[in-house]
Amino acid sequence: MAVQLDDAVEKAAPRIGKGGAPPAGRGTGSRRSRVARGTPYLLLLPALLATAVFLGWPMVRNILLSFQTLNMKELIQHLTVWTGTGNFQEILGSGEFWRVTVRTIVFTGVNVVLIMVLGVLIGLLLARLGKKMRLTLSVALVLAWAMPVIAATTVFQWLFDSRYGVANWVLDQLGWHSMAHYDWVGTQLSTFFVITLLIVWQSLPFVALNLYAATTTIPKELYEAARMDGAGTWKVFTSVTFPFLKPFFLATTFLEVIWVFKAFPQIFAINKGGPDRLTETLPIYAFTEGVGNLHFGMGAAISLLTILVLLGMTAYYLRLTLKQEEDEL
Repeated sequence: MAVQLDDAVEKAAPRIGKGGAPPAGRGTGSRRSRVARGTPYLLLLPALLATAVFLGWPMVRNILLSFQTLNMKELIQHLTVWTGTGNFQEILGSGEFWRVTVRTIVFTGVNVVLIMVLGVLIGLLLARLGKKMRLTLSVALVLAWAMPVIAATTVFQWLFDSRYGVANWVLDQLGWHSMAHYDWVGTQLSTFFVITLLIVWQSLPFVALNLYAATTTIPKELYEAARMDGAGTWKVFTSVTFPFLKPFFLATTFLEVIWVFKAFPQIFAINKGGPDRLTETLPIYAFTEGVGNLHFGMGAAISLLTILVLLGMTAYYLRLTLKQEEDEL
């Protein structure tokens, strides 16, 4: 009986040895693991397809257009005139492009510095305020951040209107009567002042709220230890807050550089790059040449060069960031 039982068990048991069938369930488990590994890629597929359709294809079309001459004549007659690098040679050979490029870089630098300094100060203020005042200021920041760009630009146009603007009325009431009917968009400097004020005002909530959220992750014991050592407010910031939040400062500065560099609706709505095209940045310059002057090939080439300039700036910034991190290690 024992021998028969052993024979039955041997026949029923799976053969694992050489040439035998795999144990039940092993193939199923392998398939499940392959499906599990492929699931993230399947979930990313819709986003990748949408990016390819709505961003990748227009970029390809823009690159092809930058090597063509496409004016009103070619557009009406449906002609495709390839010029090779002619558009790029004409743009890079003109002094106007380089003036606009320098202007854009300076404009971006000034705005980013103001945004980061004021945003950090407001964020630190939020961390020190009481609960009610913090909530009030946070709500005000969120409302400013939530306002549509064109709506905010319209408000600033009204504030700095030469005849009915609040800014001129306040300055007149304060005794500066020469500013009663001052045209804020009549000169390059004053126009940039209004645009900078608008962009900084729109960007501060992002920096301030994110900085406040980041400060809540700093252990309170570090502040207590710094104060026990006799550190003042500035010393606490430089020795505790800034080193702990350094990744936040680097990432936020990087995002603000991109956001300010490509700012278009604020500048265009305020004065369309005027007066006399003296406040044009690279995005406005590309639009004016491409759509305004109906030189679509030229506009496409300028927009492509704009992307390259932005990539160069970000690459330089990332290189400095990585170098700093390597030095600290």
